[in-house]
Amino acid sequence: MRTHSLPVIMLAGVLAAGSSACATRYSARGTQTFAEIPYQGPEGKAWPVAYTERPQVAKTYGMAKAPKVAYVEMGKGGAKGDIVFMHGLGSYLKFWYFQLDAFAQAGWHVVAIDQPGYGESEKPASFPYTMEAMADVVHEVAGQLGLKKPVLVGHSMGGQTAMSYAIRYPDEVGQLVLVAPAGFEEFSAREKEWFRRAFSTVLVKKATEYGIWGSVAYQNFSRFRPELEWLVEERVRVVGDPTFDPYAYAQVRSVNGLTQDDFVRQSAGKITAPVLIVYGDEDKLIPSPFMHAGFTSDFFEKAATTIPGAKLVGLKGCGHCVQLDCPKEWADAVNGFLGK
Repeated sequence: MRTHSLPVIMLAGVLAAGSSACATRYSARGTQTFAEIPYQGPEGKAWPVAYTERPQVAKTYGMAKAPKVAYVEMGKGGAKGDIVFMHGLGSYLKFWYFQLDAFAQAGWHVVAIDQPGYGESEKPASFPYTMEAMADVVHEVAGQLGLKKPVLVGHSMGGQTAMSYAIRYPDEVGQLVLVAPAGFEEFSAREKEWFRRAFSTVLVKKATEYGIWGSVAYQNFSRFRPELEWLVEERVRVVGDPTFDPYAYAQVRSVNGLTQDDFVRQSAGKITAPVLIVYGDEDKLIPSPFMHAGFTSDFFEKAATTIPGAKLVGLKGCGHCVQLDCPKEWADAVNGFLGK
């Protein structure tokens, strides 16, 4: 059964379904800074977080100071090759909770990056927060780490970033795994202006704990369960972090980058790397519930036709954060595509 994109009210931070009566109130546990968030997978083993400055990005975009970027690297020298994971809007590399250890253990050289503005990376106001700038961050990190034609795995905003990378650096990509990717949806000039006016730092900062439960658990998932409640706790508790305001600003700028940049959609036909698009058929965010009615499956079926030879896999009963919502089905689809 195909699921229609629902008219949820993410921008207002209102939960329209479910009850929070029995939910844990994480705000009572006090502030947790981004730097204090435990970067680890389900096995509880800490991931090795490293930091690097990006001078070429600073030069390209006229920044006075090179942004410091956090990343995780595991399985160096893995026989299956290099694979890079890119997170989506408002998230951070821990959204690959089920994947990083698993891929490293399977023989991949795994790299996951916190984009500027997110997670443990610096959050400079001078960074453009376009998908092209984010792709350049990944490109510079890949060069520094000596990655050879890596597989690029991007969720949502990260999918649009991965496509931008593949379009502009076609000889430097192995394969693309686009997970519920942004970038295919077309917005009119009026719709772009609505997003620009409606999505503000005030809305990000004023979101209630009740609303965060809704935007995380309801809007992004179909199978939300207790083992994923860290997603809510970490989002609730970082509100008191001194870098939360710059994080809110980064989200607003990123939304502008997502909706007002047509480069990827107009250039998708130039992608030459093998592509897998994997999505959940109960995705409540793509296509945009604010602007465009329609079935997610219809949307991605059409999107896939714009990339030569793209393979499309829809996972039944899975939401927007499909890699967290349905990790086993996701892994089966991706491993089948990679064929290693």
